[in-house]
Amino acid sequence: METKGVKAIIFDLDNTLIDTSGAGVVALQKVGELLKSSLSLDDASIETICNRFKQKLYNEVFNPAMGKNIDQVRSLHWEESIQETVGSCPNESLGSDCYKLWKSTRLQLLTMSPEVQALLKDLRTKYKLLLLTNGETQTQREKVEVSNCEEFFDEVVVGGEQVEQKPSVSIFRLCLEMLGVEAHDCIIVGDSLDTDIQGGLKAHLKATVWIKRAEANESNVIKPHYTVANVLELPQVLAHLN
Repeated sequence: METKGVKAIIFDLDNTLIDTSGAGVVALQKVGELLKSSLSLDDASIETICNRFKQKLYNEVFNPAMGKNIDQVRSLHWEESIQETVGSCPNESLGSDCYKLWKSTRLQLLTMSPEVQALLKDLRTKYKLLLLTNGETQTQREKVEVSNCEEFFDEVVVGGEQVEQKPSVSIFRLCLEMLGVEAHDCIIVGDSLDTDIQGGLKAHLKATVWIKRAEANESNVIKPHYTVANVLELPQVLAHLN
């Protein structure tokens, strides 16, 4: 089917097609249970440890040249979070155990809903689709694999495998080249104003579609063309664009 307007769609992955935040909440609860049974800590201490881990994850700058892989780095995040909260990590393997439980729990929950899968299947009959996700290569490739999302896309681009990640224009130019379309033929759909929407605006894409999560705040600087509450609302946006 030929489209007069949009020819290609770039999708973000985390919190756009899969509920990474929700999976993370459950994973932290599981680790909290492990910490409670291992260290007999009160709820406040467990919450502090988990919050410290979340902050380290948020501020993480992974450099493979430092000699550690991402699993080792994140195990250390847990170990340090425990030490900073209770003064020591009595069990040498506890940091690693916390990380393995957090990772396995989160990955198990990173599935695309049947509704999202049906949407992508339908869209792919009309548009070229590309998945563009920021992040460290191993972590993002694991998410792509467990969510079985690769089959729904013509191309998959992981930011950690490129020189620059979103919102850099270079990675958007790469995506457009891979799709064989011009910027005015393509839209981006994502939950992050700072990476997805800002990047799409800088790359002069036809439109940017922001998935606004309940806790997200609007920006006075970054203005998406369209704002929706859920990726399942995308067909209405496309009907307007086309």
